[in-house]
Amino acid sequence: MKEEFIAFLWNNCLLYPENLITIDGDKVNILHPGHINTNSGPDFFAAKIRIKDTIWVGNVEIHVFSSDWIKHGHHLDGAYDNIILHLVYSNDKTVCNSKGLTMPTLEIKDRFDPRLYKNYSALKLSANWIACQHSICQVDDLIIGNWLNRLLIERLERKTREVLQFYHYFSHDWENTCYYLLARNFGFKVNASPFSLLAQKTPRTILMKNRDKLEVLEAILFGQAGMLEATFSDPYPTKLKNEYKYQRIKHKLEPISKDLWRFARMRPVNFPTLRIAQFAMVLHQTGNLFRKIIEAESIEELNALFGVAASPYWNYHYRFDQPSTHVEKNIGTAALNNMIINTVVPILFIYGKETINNQLSDKAIQFLHALAPEDNLVIRKWKALGLAPHNAADTQALLELRKYFCISKRCLHCSIGYQIIYQ
Repeated sequence: MKEEFIAFLWNNCLLYPENLITIDGDKVNILHPGHINTNSGPDFFAAKIRIKDTIWVGNVEIHVFSSDWIKHGHHLDGAYDNIILHLVYSNDKTVCNSKGLTMPTLEIKDRFDPRLYKNYSALKLSANWIACQHSICQVDDLIIGNWLNRLLIERLERKTREVLQFYHYFSHDWENTCYYLLARNFGFKVNASPFSLLAQKTPRTILMKNRDKLEVLEAILFGQAGMLEATFSDPYPTKLKNEYKYQRIKHKLEPISKDLWRFARMRPVNFPTLRIAQFAMVLHQTGNLFRKIIEAESIEELNALFGVAASPYWNYHYRFDQPSTHVEKNIGTAALNNMIINTVVPILFIYGKETINNQLSDKAIQFLHALAPEDNLVIRKWKALGLAPHNAADTQALLELRKYFCISKRCLHCSIGYQIIYQ
């Protein structure tokens, strides 16, 4: 038996109501189970119950054994003196609060449907990719759809909390926040850290002053990335190197280490050299990114902002001084969608919340619904289980479900898990 299962029974009023009697023989009626406390302190607060003829409003504490009250030190903690009910699976010891008063105790052994615990245990013991792998197909599509909609909002709220942290770090400057987050996104997972450091070490104001000169932008960014320290045979990187020497002295710049960048086991189109060149082109063509993002009304407008090609030198190169066959280095569709999902949408969503402009927050969600579903290992596994996403909103919700519920088996907190346990 686990405390989380007892809390699940209490929160969803799944105890047999006719058998709820305290160890002192007093009848208990649950008028309202209260609210789960996710912080320290009692497990539920603001519960409303009737014990015998008296209505009580207060906190409820849950344990598997009543003796856990002492084991956890609650008998010495005044914060637990206002407990109106001690809910336990098994009453193995009479306990008191810090004032020496005996706690009203309700033992729930044999007072709930045993099938619930059987179904719960089966999920907890499952070794499948997701615990409900063999039973999720039995859950109604409407329940799954509503749950995914809720998870999408939870994912956006979690992502936007991080955006707010950077917004405060950059002294409440949305443009700088957008510049940093977009730079980090250009690194994707593999080079996100060096790209983030590159943005931190390279003030956006310097880049904007040179926005109309693409070669200067590239010189500053590649120089700050530590990639212009070698001796080159190609004229172009040599020219960038000379320009960076001037810009470095002028603006007192300090580059990051070139050793931070990862090229190994990557497709050439994802090399950080290309991503830096493409990032420079976005800044060159777009300027004030945040304002353009806020004003965009469609996926097509966003694609026009970010769907750039690297400068001509990169049509024949993936790295400096290493010629390749001619290929125009455009930002691909998958990369574009990744930027919209992980940079544009969170910024737009939280800016709408912060400015009390629901139209912007709604537009962020609409962008996700307008994008094609993401394609990765997790999503392919969901598809194999019969949950085929229709758009990026669905894939974002499924990623949230897998990472924050399925992996840790938080089935009791999942609408899908609830249905499977209760069936």
